[in-house]
Amino acid sequence: MRLPPTLSRIISIYLLLLRFAAGVSMAIIVMVMIAQVWSRYVLGGSLIWAEELCRYLLIWQTFLVLGLAYSKGEFVALDFLPAALSDRGKWVLKVITAIPVIAFLALIAVYGADYASRFSSQTIPALDFIWGSLFGRPLGLPIGYVYISVSVGSALMILHIIADLVTGFATRTKGAQQDGMDDTGDLTGTGGRQG
Repeated sequence: MRLPPTLSRIISIYLLLLRFAAGVSMAIIVMVMIAQVWSRYVLGGSLIWAEELCRYLLIWQTFLVLGLAYSKGEFVALDFLPAALSDRGKWVLKVITAIPVIAFLALIAVYGADYASRFSSQTIPALDFIWGSLFGRPLGLPIGYVYISVSVGSALMILHIIADLVTGFATRTKGAQQDGMDDTGDLTGTGGRQG
C-alpha cells in the first residue's frame, strides 16, 4: 500500500524519533552503569542515584519501543491457527484479537494517567540528588513523569495496532483487486470490451 507523501514523512520522522530516543536512553544507561561500576570497585564508593536513574530510563525506553517491536513482528506469537487460515481469515482473526487488546490498552492508558497524576507532589529522588549536587537545589521533577510512561506506551501501542490493521486491510483489498484483473490490466475482466 502506498501512503500519501506527507503521511509517509510523518511516519518516518516518528520512527526515527523513537529509535533515537531508544538509542540515547540506552547510551545513557550504559554510561551511568560504567560510572557506577568504576565508582564502586575502583573508588570504593557507590553512586546512590545510578540504579534509580537507569531504572527510570529503562521503563521509558521499554514503553516507547513496544510499538516498534509489535510492528516488526517481534512479539511472541502462536501461529499454528493463522497458518491454517486463508489471507482473509488471517486478517479477520487479527481484527478479532485486536479488539480486546486495544480495549485493554485503552484501560491501562486511562488508569495509568490517573495513577501518574496522584504523584504530582512526590519528586524523583535520583534527579533531585544529581541536580542538588550540581546546582545547590533539587530539580523537583514529579515522579508522575516516570509513571506516565505506561499511558504513553499504551497509547502508542494502540496506534501501532490500528496502523497494522489498516495496512493489512489495504494490502488484502489491493491483492483482491489484482486477482480480479486479467492480462490486460482490466479490473472487469472484459479485456476493455463493452458488453
